[in-house]
Amino acid sequence: MSPYKYLTPCAAMLLLCACGAKTDETAATAEEDEIAIIDIDVAHTRAVPQSRSYTANVEAYNINNIAPSMANRIREIRVDVGDHVSRGQVLVTLDAANADQQRIALEDTEREYNRALELLEIGAGTQRAVDQLKAQLDAARRQYRNTMDNTVLTAPVAGVVTERNYDPGDMTGQLPVLTIGQITPSVKLVINVNEQDLSVIKNGMEVEISFDAYEGERFSGKISRISPAVDVASRTFPVEVTLPNPGERLRPGMFGRVVIGLGTRDNVVVPDRAVVKQAGSNNKYVYTYSAGTVGYHRVELGSRLDDGFELLSGINDGDTVVIAGQVRLSDGAQAKILERNTSAK
Repeated sequence: MSPYKYLTPCAAMLLLCACGAKTDETAATAEEDEIAIIDIDVAHTRAVPQSRSYTANVEAYNINNIAPSMANRIREIRVDVGDHVSRGQVLVTLDAANADQQRIALEDTEREYNRALELLEIGAGTQRAVDQLKAQLDAARRQYRNTMDNTVLTAPVAGVVTERNYDPGDMTGQLPVLTIGQITPSVKLVINVNEQDLSVIKNGMEVEISFDAYEGERFSGKISRISPAVDVASRTFPVEVTLPNPGERLRPGMFGRVVIGLGTRDNVVVPDRAVVKQAGSNNKYVYTYSAGTVGYHRVELGSRLDDGFELLSGINDGDTVVIAGQVRLSDGAQAKILERNTSAK
């Protein structure tokens, strides 16, 4: 039996109206619950410092390969990797058999030349013979001097031994016996600069350098050389950075980061909370808010700032951007602003 059987027509009508009102209210509440609650901020254009960061290893300012000009057997190597050497210091001695033979031949030529001079003075010789022996003597002296230079190898500069490729008793070959790196008073790093930045990088520009070995410490250097030709493989230009090295604190092979300041540029800046990464990709986007709905905008990031990001594209100056509540949003979705931001609607 229906519970409404004994109701008067008027009472039944009132009951149906009450039920309908309650259903509409429930639906309205559910719809309101589906609207995302967001927090907002405003994007502003400001002058953003521009810089570029590059990585490179420390290199010796100059590299000298110590090797004889002709193959010979090594008798002694007086230094090893890591040793400091001074200019003119004897580093390697090689077998002197050739030098001894050439010295004997040189002495014989000198005696013959002197005898030819004596004969010429007493009229028993000719000027032609003297001239011929003089030419032979000069050639023998040059050959002996060259052999001696390749028998005793000295350091052409002060520096540190960075490489050793042979041991005593070995025959010299294509590799240098030793490599000397000049690390005082300066060292260098070679960075690879892209074509877009090359136009603003000049010789003499100051740069800031940091090293993992000296955490928290900053070193100052200068751009000393810009390659006139592009590296075909990487499409970049090698740029040499020179920095002082007092106390030889910087050694070849140390890893460094070079930061070059490029002035400032006016770009849009948004709070870091406004930038969201798209799931499954490396794309970044920002939601904007206008008249109760949100819009999805893919953005290109520039520099990371203390409180936000520089944007190179995607958002305009004065746009209202969403900084909280993005999880429930989609392009064109409705949204409500937190009550404390009601004035920004």
